[in-house]
Amino acid sequence: MSISAKPYLREISIAGDAEIDFDSYPFNIPAVRDMGVIEPHADVTFFVDENGAGKSTMLEAIAVAMGLPSEGGSRNVHREQQDVSPLRNCLKLVKSFRKPAWSYFLRAESLFNVFTYLDGTFPPQPSKHLRSHGEAFMDVILEFSAGGLYLLDEPEAALSPNRQLAALSAIDQLVKQDCQFIIATHSPILLSYPNAKILQFDGSGIADVAYEDTEHFAVTRDFLNHYPRRLKQLLADD
Repeated sequence: MSISAKPYLREISIAGDAEIDFDSYPFNIPAVRDMGVIEPHADVTFFVDENGAGKSTMLEAIAVAMGLPSEGGSRNVHREQQDVSPLRNCLKLVKSFRKPAWSYFLRAESLFNVFTYLDGTFPPQPSKHLRSHGEAFMDVILEFSAGGLYLLDEPEAALSPNRQLAALSAIDQLVKQDCQFIIATHSPILLSYPNAKILQFDGSGIADVAYEDTEHFAVTRDFLNHYPRRLKQLLADD
């Protein structure tokens, strides 16, 4: 019987010998300060939080600690790291006995810069600048290869609801081809992926949470079920 290499990334923690100033950013963020040991799911792990609770900071630090560029891309994207937090130097990553065939850090906010770099470095590829932001984002996901480890930072920022559903299907197909995903998201659509591990970042650290117990699911369901009343409450005159 063969032994699976997944999860490729097995544990994430603060190194025991790391010199840390807990009064400085990002170690003063409770979820980072009290992160403990993160054990990613072999298939899909989600980081969820309120804005500013540390999920994207953590994902970026993991990506850079793995040798991926902070702006996104694969190891083939050789760009100067931009404003990366010191967390990257303090992480201890426990990996599988076998490396993933491909790794990629995909972040919506800096994808334009990555495409510009690729256009100038690897011509004559068709430029993704000729596509809409959402179309180009989906193109990248659909180009992912089997046996890969993929870190996605708020992919829903570039995707319509229908494209989020398409991304969910693409992720599932890749999981079935021995891929592992870690995704920071606010999307209740993406968070619905079956059997995923959802890690809530909050003032007490990082903890597992069920899909229907996430604020993202509860708020979205409540608004859609009662939107006339909620709009009246939100937009009422003082």
